[in-house]
Amino acid sequence: MEKVAFIGSYDKADMLICIAKVLTLMKKKVIVIDTTALSKTRYIVPTMQSTKQYITTFENVDVAIGFESIDQIKAYSSLSKADTLDYDYALIDIDSYRSYYYFGIKPETQKFFVTSFDLYNLRRGLQVFRKLTEPIGIKRVLFTKEMDPKEEQYLSFLSKKLPIKWDPDIVYFPFDTSDLNAIYSNQRSGRIQLKGLSNAYVDGIEYLVEVISGASQGEVRKAVKRL
Repeated sequence: MEKVAFIGSYDKADMLICIAKVLTLMKKKVIVIDTTALSKTRYIVPTMQSTKQYITTFENVDVAIGFESIDQIKAYSSLSKADTLDYDYALIDIDSYRSYYYFGIKPETQKFFVTSFDLYNLRRGLQVFRKLTEPIGIKRVLFTKEMDPKEEQYLSFLSKKLPIKWDPDIVYFPFDTSDLNAIYSNQRSGRIQLKGLSNAYVDGIEYLVEVISGASQGEVRKAVKRL
């Protein structure tokens, strides 16, 4: 199982569910693990579960909520610590150093820092890295309307004393009302679909799936069209 860490205070739940869904259409088995303080997926993923910790399935995507480590998920699944979870990918939503550590994020783990440019999300998201001792490589996923170089410069300024090596590739998502409306419509209907999302948003999803899976653009696009 390959772990993929999505780090930051910014709301990543809907984006991760879309990425996971595309991966399942490519015949991959995927679990989304929400380790965040708010656990937003508890409220947007339809389920009859009411316990603190549970795994539910949403359109062939497994979603784990309330767990503090991979070992807890294994125990819930009646596996030993030595066993491996039966997934191709675990997409892990992280907003604290504690989760970064207990979910075993390593230097070789694929990592994405997801943020908008309000100070709360920037500063709180970057706090995850403050206790790290070794430099890590990480890609940036930026939710912004203007795509202004000054915003990137400000992020570099805030992170300059942290053990981070920013990947030169940056993924931009538009901060667009139409995308929010499409996301809210999906939540109300209890479905995963890309209808109504802007081309820029869908392009971002496609690119992230390509990076995570190593699949070709054509293969990913074929899966996306099925949504």
